[in-house]
Amino acid sequence: MQRLVSLDVLRGLTVIGMILVNSAAYVHYVNGFPAYPALMHSEWAGLTLADWVFPAFLFMVGVSIPMAAQGRPQSAGKILARAGRLILVGLLLTNMYWLADMDAYAFRPFGVLQRIGLVYGAAALLFMTTGWRTRLGIAGLILILYWPLCLIPSPDGTATDIWARGYNFVAWFDRAVLGSHAYVKGAAGYDPEGVLSTLPAIAQGLIGCLVGEWLLKQPKRTGALAAGGAVMTVAGLAWGLVFPVVKDIWTSSYVLLTSGLTLLVLAALHVRLDGREIGRGWSIATAFGVNAIAAYVLHYLASVVLAADAMKLPYDWTLPVLGGPAAALVPVLIFLALNWAAMAWLQREGWVVKI
Repeated sequence: MQRLVSLDVLRGLTVIGMILVNSAAYVHYVNGFPAYPALMHSEWAGLTLADWVFPAFLFMVGVSIPMAAQGRPQSAGKILARAGRLILVGLLLTNMYWLADMDAYAFRPFGVLQRIGLVYGAAALLFMTTGWRTRLGIAGLILILYWPLCLIPSPDGTATDIWARGYNFVAWFDRAVLGSHAYVKGAAGYDPEGVLSTLPAIAQGLIGCLVGEWLLKQPKRTGALAAGGAVMTVAGLAWGLVFPVVKDIWTSSYVLLTSGLTLLVLAALHVRLDGREIGRGWSIATAFGVNAIAAYVLHYLASVVLAADAMKLPYDWTLPVLGGPAAALVPVLIFLALNWAAMAWLQREGWVVKI
């Protein structure tokens, strides 16, 4: 089947979003520049643009699985090999500083690419071995049971408060299993890509798989996709009143809300783009979308550039005119443009970097 432009565009938009929020956080915490709240992660409960981009990408990982299997089904060995490569690259990126100085930094086993690898591996294996009803049931069961799992009293006697940062069973499990290797330290520490929170992330990938199958079988019934997105969005908001929307432990309400919003965007792009010629504005997104993992790795490795004096000058020049948060975006956008130039070159050469 021919590639759907909407998938590449949305995948590219999510990668652009990931680079944007990561870079905004970098210049905020390293350079001391101010930042728009939407580009920063919620302290705990809540949803910002920064909280949305990663689950949107995981959702797209799921959507892409049925597409990739058309005409060339993947074996379990190939799926596990690709998942392993993603995890390995993630381990290397997450632990760059640890590899340079093992005494000064702690090894971290989890991270963004590790989660992508785990979600891809689980969702792809289930897609290969089960039917859509079974996968829907598994996703639903994970999301339903994850709620009481979060509320189990912590064995160390710490009071459980799902509305407070780190005071829940999922966070305790990270502390017990990972110890000093968890990303967030302290008595209420945890890892935002930790052990048990990987389960609802897998459910999000399975939801994406269902959407990918629907697009293959019913490509013209976009209204049903939009309706599904609206239902998940409302359900996520409603569930969030009692089971808060929290990225750091990937709550079930967070999965539904972010999946619903992403599906609404995908449905709109499907109507607007698929089967039509696209303009240059959209082609910028496809450059990132076709080489999504390569773009993420490149920006991660090159992020130190944002601390260079040459990247601080645009902030100083534009600060009197634009104000703090807007001026802080100028070096971020320059950095994003440099990343795009590399991806556009790969696109022009017809190269797709696969892991």
